[in-house]
Amino acid sequence: TQSAHESLKPQRVHFQSRNFHNILHWQPGRACTSNNCVYFVQYKILKKRNMGGGGKNPTTLRSLSFPFYRYGQRQWKNKEDCWGILEFFCDLTNETSEIQEPYYGRVRTTSAGIHSGWTMTQRFTPWWETKIDPPVLNITQVNGSLWVILHAPSLPYRDQKGKNVSIENYYELVYRVFIITNSLEKEQKVYEGAGRVVKIGALAPHAGYCVVAEMYQPMLDRRSQRSEEQCVELP
Repeated sequence: TQSAHESLKPQRVHFQSRNFHNILHWQPGRACTSNNCVYFVQYKILKKRNMGGGGKNPTTLRSLSFPFYRYGQRQWKNKEDCWGILEFFCDLTNETSEIQEPYYGRVRTTSAGIHSGWTMTQRFTPWWETKIDPPVLNITQVNGSLWVILHAPSLPYRDQKGKNVSIENYYELVYRVFIITNSLEKEQKVYEGAGRVVKIGALAPHAGYCVVAEMYQPMLDRRSQRSEEQCVELP
């Protein structure tokens, strides 16, 4: 019946994206209990025709200027690893690797020979929507100063030589570094820029300091969460 189809339909179908790891998530329909429902996932990319304007290779997006496109439909494709599964998620990272392109995902349910309709995501464009993790810090003491080395998060992509692709290929990044003087419980921004090696000098001896950092994406006006604090005692 129509009501049976509707009560099986997956709910809240959406992408969650972190560092371009793009996972489709959903909730079971009202009629699904324990393991009585299996799920089928499809995805598609929107085909686009360049109608003029600037554009750049996805590996050089830092000075991006978006062209004007007219979109057309492509066919839905089955995600074979997520065809008849019990889980409420499906990894579509490899299928959504053209990060400037818009994608859709959709999910349907089968239970006891009854098929639900499809529930579709909103349009998902990884470049705009992925959330970037904070940088990782390494700190070294040298002659009363602190040298901070910043590492951007790793991505699921590799170049032709098999090396990890840096997130700096995809975005202009600004690093912000803050130091906290433990005795004063006072925080101060000591660096903001594109460099990944930062020297913090003019520090008092025999004092404890903690360093924390974040990344800012100017084109999106978006900042990451802050890194974990790294703390040191100066001799």
